[in-house]
Amino acid sequence: MTLISTTASRRVLTVALLLVAGCSSIGKTVDPAKYESLSCAELNSALGGIARDISQTAITRGKVANTSVPNWLLGGSRVKTAVAKRETARIDRLKQQQDAIVAVRARKCARSTD
Repeated sequence: MTLISTTASRRVLTVALLLVAGCSSIGKTVDPAKYESLSCAELNSALGGIARDISQTAITRGKVANTSVPNWLLGGSRVKTAVAKRETARIDRLKQQQDAIVAVRARKCARSTD
């Protein structure tokens, strides 16, 4: 019984780490010009979406970083480190995108003093 559950745990952990590593490498380059044509409401919405993505990515990175990789899983620590680095790179790209939106919004949208 224990052997079956241990083998299944290994496979599940390996598949999960590989899926997270593959999905986290998908990214976009920041193009500030695409935000120029957006309205203030659209900029605010985009900014909220970016903030949500940053939070979710940080949570994923924290889960990966706190995952206990068994010693018998060869290369598990390297995969864990690689996934955490990819998540950090994704957060950095999202922050650049967020900064670009904030700059356009500050230039285009009047602040309310209510």
